[in-house]
Amino acid sequence: MTLSSLTSSPTSASVNSLVYNFSAGPAVLPKTVLAQAQAEMLDWHGSGMSVMEMSHRGPEFMSIIADAEADLRALMAIPDQYRVLFLQGGAWTQFAMVPMNLVRGRAGVDYVHTGMWAEKAIEEARHYATVHLAASGEATGFHAVPPQSGWQLDGEAAYVHITTNETIGGVEFHWTPETGDVPLVADMSSDILSHPVDVSRFGLIYAGAQKNIGPAGLTIVIVREDLLAEPVAGTPTMLDYRTHVEHGSMFNTPPTFAIYMAGLVFRHLKAMGGLEAAAQRNRLKSDLLYQTIDGSNGFYRNPVAVESRSRMNIPFTLADTALDGLFLREAESRGLLQLKGHRLAGGMRASLYNAMPLSGVEALVDFMRDFSRLRA
Repeated sequence: MTLSSLTSSPTSASVNSLVYNFSAGPAVLPKTVLAQAQAEMLDWHGSGMSVMEMSHRGPEFMSIIADAEADLRALMAIPDQYRVLFLQGGAWTQFAMVPMNLVRGRAGVDYVHTGMWAEKAIEEARHYATVHLAASGEATGFHAVPPQSGWQLDGEAAYVHITTNETIGGVEFHWTPETGDVPLVADMSSDILSHPVDVSRFGLIYAGAQKNIGPAGLTIVIVREDLLAEPVAGTPTMLDYRTHVEHGSMFNTPPTFAIYMAGLVFRHLKAMGGLEAAAQRNRLKSDLLYQTIDGSNGFYRNPVAVESRSRMNIPFTLADTALDGLFLREAESRGLLQLKGHRLAGGMRASLYNAMPLSGVEALVDFMRDFSRLRA
């Protein structure tokens, strides 16, 4: 595979060169996907209906969701014994649904604490299960994934939960933990589809759509069939995975337009060479930005341990925080948008999801070099 094939895409000619959106989510979408949705907005494939208007039980939408699932299965090589669910409620609802459905009478569950979103999952799980912290990144200020050599796993736990990418802290798992016979559960909201994953090593994967999949409003769940059992007493019908499995994600009206958009993204990713090609593009982009930060003689700083640095969300600070406002204003004047860091973390954050082209990162690092040269 050539460098040009990694850095170019069918979207390159249509990308608005004046604006690059580095938002952490809802995030940038492929321009060809947006253009196709625009072209089909009033009349999907000669049906005379917009996707937003058609019955979710009609043949038109049933073909849309079937194609979306088939393309996602192909992209991720999802084994037959896993069910794919198209749900609502975001990852936060999954923070509750996972323990509700997977405790299965066990005494406790294991969680690995790697930052803000892992903490939210832990807090929610405590309503439904006895949570044991198998490992924590607190000693490093949550700037590194704790190495598995220090984990304290309970072999009788119902599952082990990890957050594969911390959107706020910029910490990412670049390896899959070994949990033996205990199912591994992963919140992949912000790095799903950015690189290949061996789904067979997980019991359940969930992800909010609004980063690498599509617009907000859709949540993907991939669950191994043998884990579908009686949930904890009092679980609402809508929060029982079996409800959605038995009804093919059609127990109630699903987020139809978000599913349609996700299907277009899946098809786009397949046309772009699949997840291995996506991983190579993402490495090029993140390496370029990290090299710029590390080569700035301290003008820019990223606190994350090199081996745990996220390819999707890159937080950084300026040595002189008094320049933060000026940096953001000048970046915006050059079409570099949504670079302000999370309100709890401060500083800056550049999110480099699949749909962010290399040209966007090149524009950002050119600006960063210009800004530091004039003010160092």
